[in-house]
Amino acid sequence: MKHSCYMPAQWAEDARADAILSKPDNIFAYTTLRCADPEHHGFSKGCYDSFNLAAHVGDAPAAVAANRKKLLTDLKLPAEPAWLDQVHSNQVVRADEITSAEIPQADASFTSCQGVVCAVLTADCLPVFFCNRQGSEVAVAHAGWRGLHAGILSATLAKMQSPAEDVLVSLGPAIGAEAFEVGQEVYDAFVSKNTANSRAFVDTDDSHYLCDIYQLARIELSAAGVKSISGGSHCSFSEVPLFYSYRRQNTTGRMASLIWIS
Repeated sequence: MKHSCYMPAQWAEDARADAILSKPDNIFAYTTLRCADPEHHGFSKGCYDSFNLAAHVGDAPAAVAANRKKLLTDLKLPAEPAWLDQVHSNQVVRADEITSAEIPQADASFTSCQGVVCAVLTADCLPVFFCNRQGSEVAVAHAGWRGLHAGILSATLAKMQSPAEDVLVSLGPAIGAEAFEVGQEVYDAFVSKNTANSRAFVDTDDSHYLCDIYQLARIELSAAGVKSISGGSHCSFSEVPLFYSYRRQNTTGRMASLIWIS
């Protein structure tokens, strides 16, 4: 993949022969990249190098503002993204009701309005894009393991007006299964919620497991009735030039994942 500032969300057709569920042409979805490449750079320096979009991680405010301006210009966004105060919850809000004066504590947003940009910030947690096959409704969720366990994906689907079988989902870049080690308490929490979740864990010793956050998302989405799930092939921890990773480097920037209806 050629290095650039933006990675389009990965969408695919449904496997069923009678259903064509590729992304509608009026839906746009991207995840930003670190852009450490000097040819595709942002304005952040040091550990935030270089296209950090988060204002809460200690980066210079002027650099974040410049990066957000670049984001608006490069993608020709129809509006400033509807940023969230993410707290690893199952709270979902309407993006078209968010104002810059009052940023809500939530971990997903949705809209059926044209020109409203739903957005989440991540650096190992999983960004999940949603749209319906008609191209009239979109959402995006921030799903770390706490949010997944709390049901953020099911909560997002519940807010959408479309039935789950009409919803297309793309899994954005997150920490990969070979890099995400968790303790016994995380394994127990997920398996006690749904025994099928055991398929997302591989034990490394008596009390630690490698956790496939993509698989946990697929299990929850499939159980909720979603038929078309794409993406899930990247690792934010190991793909150093492309992605920020909180586990790799505690003080770091954040990628933005954005979706909107044109």
